[in-house]
Amino acid sequence: MKEVIIVVNEKTWEEFRKSGLLWWINMILHTLGWSIVADVDNNGQITRVYPARVGFRGFTEEANTEGYIKVSQYIQDNASELIDEAKR
Repeated sequence: MKEVIIVVNEKTWEEFRKSGLLWWINMILHTLGWSIVADVDNNGQITRVYPARVGFRGFTEEANTEGYIKVSQYIQDNASELIDEAKR
């Protein structure tokens, strides 16, 4: 039987947001009228995060382009680690 190692490495909402993963998850949630909302203060710091029902679907072309670039970069930067974790 294969040994399973469970590792939890807490990250910040800011790191999640900068990686593009918040945008990507929200694209999926928008299908059902939901979103994870991150309130950002004048200094660019996330002050609150919460789920919300939303009446809009999707993002602008500019936001999508930026999101695809960020997620692609995240995958490129973390591919080896993601593969190693999946094989555990």
